[in-house]
Amino acid sequence: MALALFDLDNTLLNGDSDRAWGLYLAKVGAVDALEHEQMQDYFYQQYLAGSLDIDKFLQFQLKPLTQHSVQQLHAWRTDFIEQIIQPMIDNGKAHLLTTHREAQDTILIITATNDFITRPITDILGVDTLLATTVEFRDGRYTGNYVGTACYAHGKVRKFNDWLADNQACLENSYFYSDSINDLPLLKLVKHPIAVTPDKQLRAHAINSGWQIIN
Repeated sequence: MALALFDLDNTLLNGDSDRAWGLYLAKVGAVDALEHEQMQDYFYQQYLAGSLDIDKFLQFQLKPLTQHSVQQLHAWRTDFIEQIIQPMIDNGKAHLLTTHREAQDTILIITATNDFITRPITDILGVDTLLATTVEFRDGRYTGNYVGTACYAHGKVRKFNDWLADNQACLENSYFYSDSINDLPLLKLVKHPIAVTPDKQLRAHAINSGWQIIN
């Protein structure tokens, strides 16, 4: 039995759910559209370059959760999942889960995108275990903060190592599927790193390292 880890955005999904949520909020008038779109693009370019300041990004990305009622946020999220995310699933690579399901492997989704966005997506994909940036919810409201380690870059390794310890699991037969150079620390940790439609930097590294590439 193997341990199979999957990145979510641009790996299982045909698109980036984190960026799409911000653009969706601008579309429905939950945030100032021009300012929010500009900031989304600013941080997304940092992400693509592998230079994202995750704390500043999360401060920006989680702020709208403090500005609306939980009921309104959940209603928007339901519509977002139906209108934006479902096509990303339908046109994505969820079939990569099938081989590991058939082998009865342990499957995890590990993503930098916060769990407010990704928990329902993970449920749709039928994966029980999600390691993501955890949004703080206190006294019936979202606080705009995150709890513990941001699940990004080296933070993914820390979150995953904590999971390994809690579940007494090992890396003897482990896989990680990802598209992003930001996941290089975790890709280097597993036994079978697999680059899925990788960005330019990750593709170059995968070729030089002899890693499997799925286009």
